[in-house]
Amino acid sequence: MTIEGWTQTLGAGPLLLIAAAAIAVLLFLIIKLRVHALLALIIISLATAFATGIPADKVVTVLVSGFGTTLGAVALLVGLGAMLGRIVETSGGAKALADYLINLFGEKRAPFALGLASLIFGFPIFFDAGLVVMLPVVFAVAHRLGGGVLRFGLPAAGAFSVMHIFLPPHPGPVAAATFFDANIGLVLVAGLIAAIPTWYVTAYLFGLWTGKRMVLPVPTLLGQADAAAEANPPRFRTVVGVLLLPLVLIFLNTGLSTFSSAGVLPAAAKTETWYQVLRTLGETPVALLIAVIVAALVLGRSRGLHGGALEKLLESSLGPVCSVILITGAGGMFGGVLRTSGIGKALADVLGDVGIPLILAGFLIAAILRIAQGSATVALTTTAGLIAPAVAAAGMNGMQLAALVIAVAAGSVVVSHVNDSGFWLVGRFFGMDVKTTLKTWTVMETLIGVMGFGIAAAIFGVASLVS
Repeated sequence: MTIEGWTQTLGAGPLLLIAAAAIAVLLFLIIKLRVHALLALIIISLATAFATGIPADKVVTVLVSGFGTTLGAVALLVGLGAMLGRIVETSGGAKALADYLINLFGEKRAPFALGLASLIFGFPIFFDAGLVVMLPVVFAVAHRLGGGVLRFGLPAAGAFSVMHIFLPPHPGPVAAATFFDANIGLVLVAGLIAAIPTWYVTAYLFGLWTGKRMVLPVPTLLGQADAAAEANPPRFRTVVGVLLLPLVLIFLNTGLSTFSSAGVLPAAAKTETWYQVLRTLGETPVALLIAVIVAALVLGRSRGLHGGALEKLLESSLGPVCSVILITGAGGMFGGVLRTSGIGKALADVLGDVGIPLILAGFLIAAILRIAQGSATVALTTTAGLIAPAVAAAGMNGMQLAALVIAVAAGSVVVSHVNDSGFWLVGRFFGMDVKTTLKTWTVMETLIGVMGFGIAAAIFGVASLVS
């Protein structure tokens, strides 16, 4: 948020030092002193707000705004996703789907199967929503085969991450393409070239390697199927239909938006009732709500779960995820303080004058902004807006512009850490403490960004030779 009538007077140097000190103290509180993450994040957010000179009478407003903005995006998704996951898990549906995938691909390739399914699901659906939908299946496979949650969870989470980072219609690459006036179709091609091998190396292979080194227990966050449900599980196609329903609705939303922006649909379509209703049904919270209702009917009532028992089941799903929601919101609060303090703008002003190749500058600026303030979207859009004039003056061809979009997107994902709400979401869902999340999720996201940039640079170089 911006504060009317207030201007940051500190330079980039002091602001960056404050941000670094805040992160260091936060890690010390959580890892060494074992302070609860929610309390530690609130304390550090408050201290950082005062240290960066945010007016005292606006500090609480800034904190609540960052917290509320993150919760607005996450709370409904996590809450509804947990309800859906609890129904799918306790009905035996997750086991049915897990058994099918294992029979189809084999036990040794189960992590690959989960990652492949997540890549497909991740095309239309955002990272956090896709993850909570897939979690019961990931946990069921991990329960069935053993070997800990990371071996199966990291390939799936990494798949959703690379799709969200590199491919339209996700907002980051679409926004960067708009700034650079890049062709969305070429961005999609470049994104696929970057995303698939990047996932295989940095999420699938890294997940297998990490899973062998760190065998973590499978969380019981979404409950477990009882013996009766496991003995009489729902049909595979029923479970797939329930899980695909929100994805189809979300894809409908993004498809209509893409067709409208590309001119496939007439401009007047946006004002039509049918268009607005379909877009609303495809909004992620609404799509998940519909999926929960259908799951309650198909996997709950039709299988003998009625009235109070069904209500109690749904209620039981919310308790375990309250901590996930609150800590994720507090992570957003900390990131919001860093953004409001002007750290991102100060860094962008300094880095914008660095005389390095444009594609490398885009990656580095996005990476530094990401590390400083946590939000990948803010890092990407800020960087794209900063270098857009230079891009326009460079006279690049279509594929070079697409590669530049991927390079900036790659920079915006590196070093996910304590000021990123996604860091807390993944860590808490997988039952990891902060140190373990840094060793696994942070490393994986950094590898994704670095390899994605390497592929984007190669595409850029080839496109330069062709032009």
